[in-house]
Amino acid sequence: MPTLIFAKIFKKGMQSIRYNTIFSVVFTIFSLLFLGPFVSAQQHDHGHQATPVHEAAGHGAESKKFNAAEVIFGHVLDGHEYHFMDIGDHPVTLPLPIILYSPTRGTWDIFMSSRFEHGHAAHKGYLLLNEHSIHEMGLDTITGKKFSAGDIVPVNADGHYDATVQFYDLSMTRNVVQMLLALTLFVIIMFRVAGRYKKGVGITSAPKGSQSLLEPIITFVRDEVAKPNLGHNYNRYLPFLLTVFFFILVNNIFGLIPGSANVTGNIAFTVVLGLLSFVVILFSSNKHYWGHIFNPPGVPFGVKLILVPVEFLSVFIKPFALIIRLFANMVAGHIIIICLVSLIFIFGELSPIAGWGASPLAVGFTVFIYLIEVLVAFLQAFIFTMLSAVFIGQALEGAHHDEAHAHH
Repeated sequence: MPTLIFAKIFKKGMQSIRYNTIFSVVFTIFSLLFLGPFVSAQQHDHGHQATPVHEAAGHGAESKKFNAAEVIFGHVLDGHEYHFMDIGDHPVTLPLPIILYSPTRGTWDIFMSSRFEHGHAAHKGYLLLNEHSIHEMGLDTITGKKFSAGDIVPVNADGHYDATVQFYDLSMTRNVVQMLLALTLFVIIMFRVAGRYKKGVGITSAPKGSQSLLEPIITFVRDEVAKPNLGHNYNRYLPFLLTVFFFILVNNIFGLIPGSANVTGNIAFTVVLGLLSFVVILFSSNKHYWGHIFNPPGVPFGVKLILVPVEFLSVFIKPFALIIRLFANMVAGHIIIICLVSLIFIFGELSPIAGWGASPLAVGFTVFIYLIEVLVAFLQAFIFTMLSAVFIGQALEGAHHDEAHAHH
């Protein structure tokens, strides 16, 4: 039976890899054809003259060299729009809602991010910063505050930064929108699978469709993650472990779609997941767990003076390790892919022959790393879930040892 289960997973995985390979090759060729004008002549003057900010933007009439760091951080960091490509000087984007509330002005302002015209125009007393406007408005010289491209700041009628206005940014950024879309898709699939089980499909008959894909994964998490680490308590924690696993997995897969946001590569996302695991670990702990931390049995007193602080710090290091591990791995893969694609344009600035000569090598490595990222998407979801189960099991471990000793 396990052989059949893993054979199904392997078969579906190979199909997924084939589709992803074709998709990544097509996307890379598409990037070469349409992204070239964007990287060779980024951010031309848009000709706005309404405020001093627009005048400042007009200074960059000359074409700018390809800036790999700008492209990388533009993809990895959060934003107020989905940017797909540039056709000449015209970016192809999908704007997202801007939601701002200012108690100083006493107003709610809701509009689309396209009103900012990519940082070249103020709207309703607010401005979306870019690297040029930060310098021109002197925001990089203000002490005590750190402004970066993509931030929204209040401005006065003259287009200058207004520090007296307090406001709250509740905007729907691309990370938020994509996470909600992934969560919606995840819930729909799970309710559909649950509905089939209620009708007897998969119980009195063989599972169908999405059931045949999800059932082996759920069984694997239960038998290989929950049971070995949590013992007879696995049923109590299985819903949490399955939710964490699938939530990370679905966001990892969404992040592999070209043009999408890398949600799991956002530190705020992984911090929330790490804190949830930390809370579950703390509520699962008992007096035996804390006793082993503050008074390790069978350890000389002199060693306890060193061991106790280390053990206490490990309580906080465990969730921190979960946070950093997921964040670093998901960011690293995306950065490597963008760096490989960027090599084409970096060599292309030296000479067109060098650019075309570097293209096959860059495309080949990009496809290879993309396939590795498909594996990493599943692997990181598994590792986060496994380590969470291990840490929860350690919190329950003291009681298990005492029960086993009493039974013996």
